[in-house]
Amino acid sequence: MPEKTASLYTRLGGYDAIAAVVDDLLPRLRQDSLLGRFWTSPRSVDTSNRERQLAVDFIVAVTGGPTIYPGTRHEAGTYGHGHHQGRLCGVYAVLIGHSGHIQVPEPERGEVVAFALGLEPEIAEA
Repeated sequence: MPEKTASLYTRLGGYDAIAAVVDDLLPRLRQDSLLGRFWTSPRSVDTSNRERQLAVDFIVAVTGGPTIYPGTRHEAGTYGHGHHQGRLCGVYAVLIGHSGHIQVPEPERGEVVAFALGLEPEIAEA
């Protein structure tokens, strides 16, 4: 009988490792000259915390972790709020470029990149 492969969530190191990646990535995105425009409006601490938690929950859920993501797949690629939401669309490549700073071993890195690239059509059409 073939051995069952651990979920990507487990192979990435679980919740704490994913949260650490998000904590590293979000400030990098906010400071980016192209993406920073999505964070120009003032945000409360609660809004920033919710954005972070949605990102963590989304990644945990899609990698097979023990959480239920309360948003939509599109919400994971949405920055801003109210009528001023911005979509990644034309700056998608910049987002993927920032993910290059994440230290993930192969083959997991390839799985994460393939998944992220697979989201591009959904984000661009949103």
